[in-house]
Amino acid sequence: MPLDQIDIEEYDPHTLQPLKEKEMSFVEHLEELRWHIIRSVVVVLLISIVLVVFKDWFFETIILGPTQKEFWTYQTMCGLSDSLGLGTRLCFEPVGINLVALKLGDAFLMTFKLAFVCGFIFAFPYIFWEIWRFVSPGLYTKEQNSTTGIVLIASVLFTLGALFGYFIVAPFGTNFLAGFSLGGVRADNPTLESYINYLIMFILPAGIIFELPIIVYLLSKLGLLTPEFMRQYRRHAVVVILVIASLMTPPDILTQFLIGVPLYFLYEISIFVSAYVVKKEAAKLA
Repeated sequence: MPLDQIDIEEYDPHTLQPLKEKEMSFVEHLEELRWHIIRSVVVVLLISIVLVVFKDWFFETIILGPTQKEFWTYQTMCGLSDSLGLGTRLCFEPVGINLVALKLGDAFLMTFKLAFVCGFIFAFPYIFWEIWRFVSPGLYTKEQNSTTGIVLIASVLFTLGALFGYFIVAPFGTNFLAGFSLGGVRADNPTLESYINYLIMFILPAGIIFELPIIVYLLSKLGLLTPEFMRQYRRHAVVVILVIASLMTPPDILTQFLIGVPLYFLYEISIFVSAYVVKKEAAKLA
């Protein structure tokens, strides 16, 4: 580039590198955000298309997994019972259900709904990466350095939450709902739509809730949350956790306990995360 085309107030005279990035207008920010969203949607759609192509295998192996005797959770619980010398006390099998489609287009519509939701779950690491690419340029260099690896950590936490919802919450929740009876009436033939909706409810919120340490970290960095505050309102947090567990799971004590306990541990871990951030910020000021 000829030197007469360089703005000497914005470029270093020796390296010809920009001294600072040009500030973007509001419209330019919206345009950039639009492209981040478009790329994320494209990735979700591509994964969804793959799931639709292999819909039979995906539905029978993954979606119907919690309803089959060979499912990992049932085998593990039975093996654990045997290793603890409890015989078959911890062994349990799925309640037999026969899914039905009451409306003509239910199977077709549920295929695409399921593919899109699962596409979002599988594409979450990429979606979070796109979000972070949009947010991170607005941070100071030291803030960017202190959040190194946040995409990986958030992706791992979300994946752990989704797996927890699939392997732990879904089998117990499905069995409770399918085995619950009222006056001898039981859901032996639940609709395809109801089963898929409940399965999504078991998996997706669990993945989002497992992001609690990340949220606490960011709020602590902004000075909006402290470990003292979290310790002071620990009892209130327990109540909130129980409410969340009751909303995420069927109304049985066992399933609520299974999701309530990990949520409480996440809260305690988040206290340590907040304490670490506050201590580190105090050391910088000192």
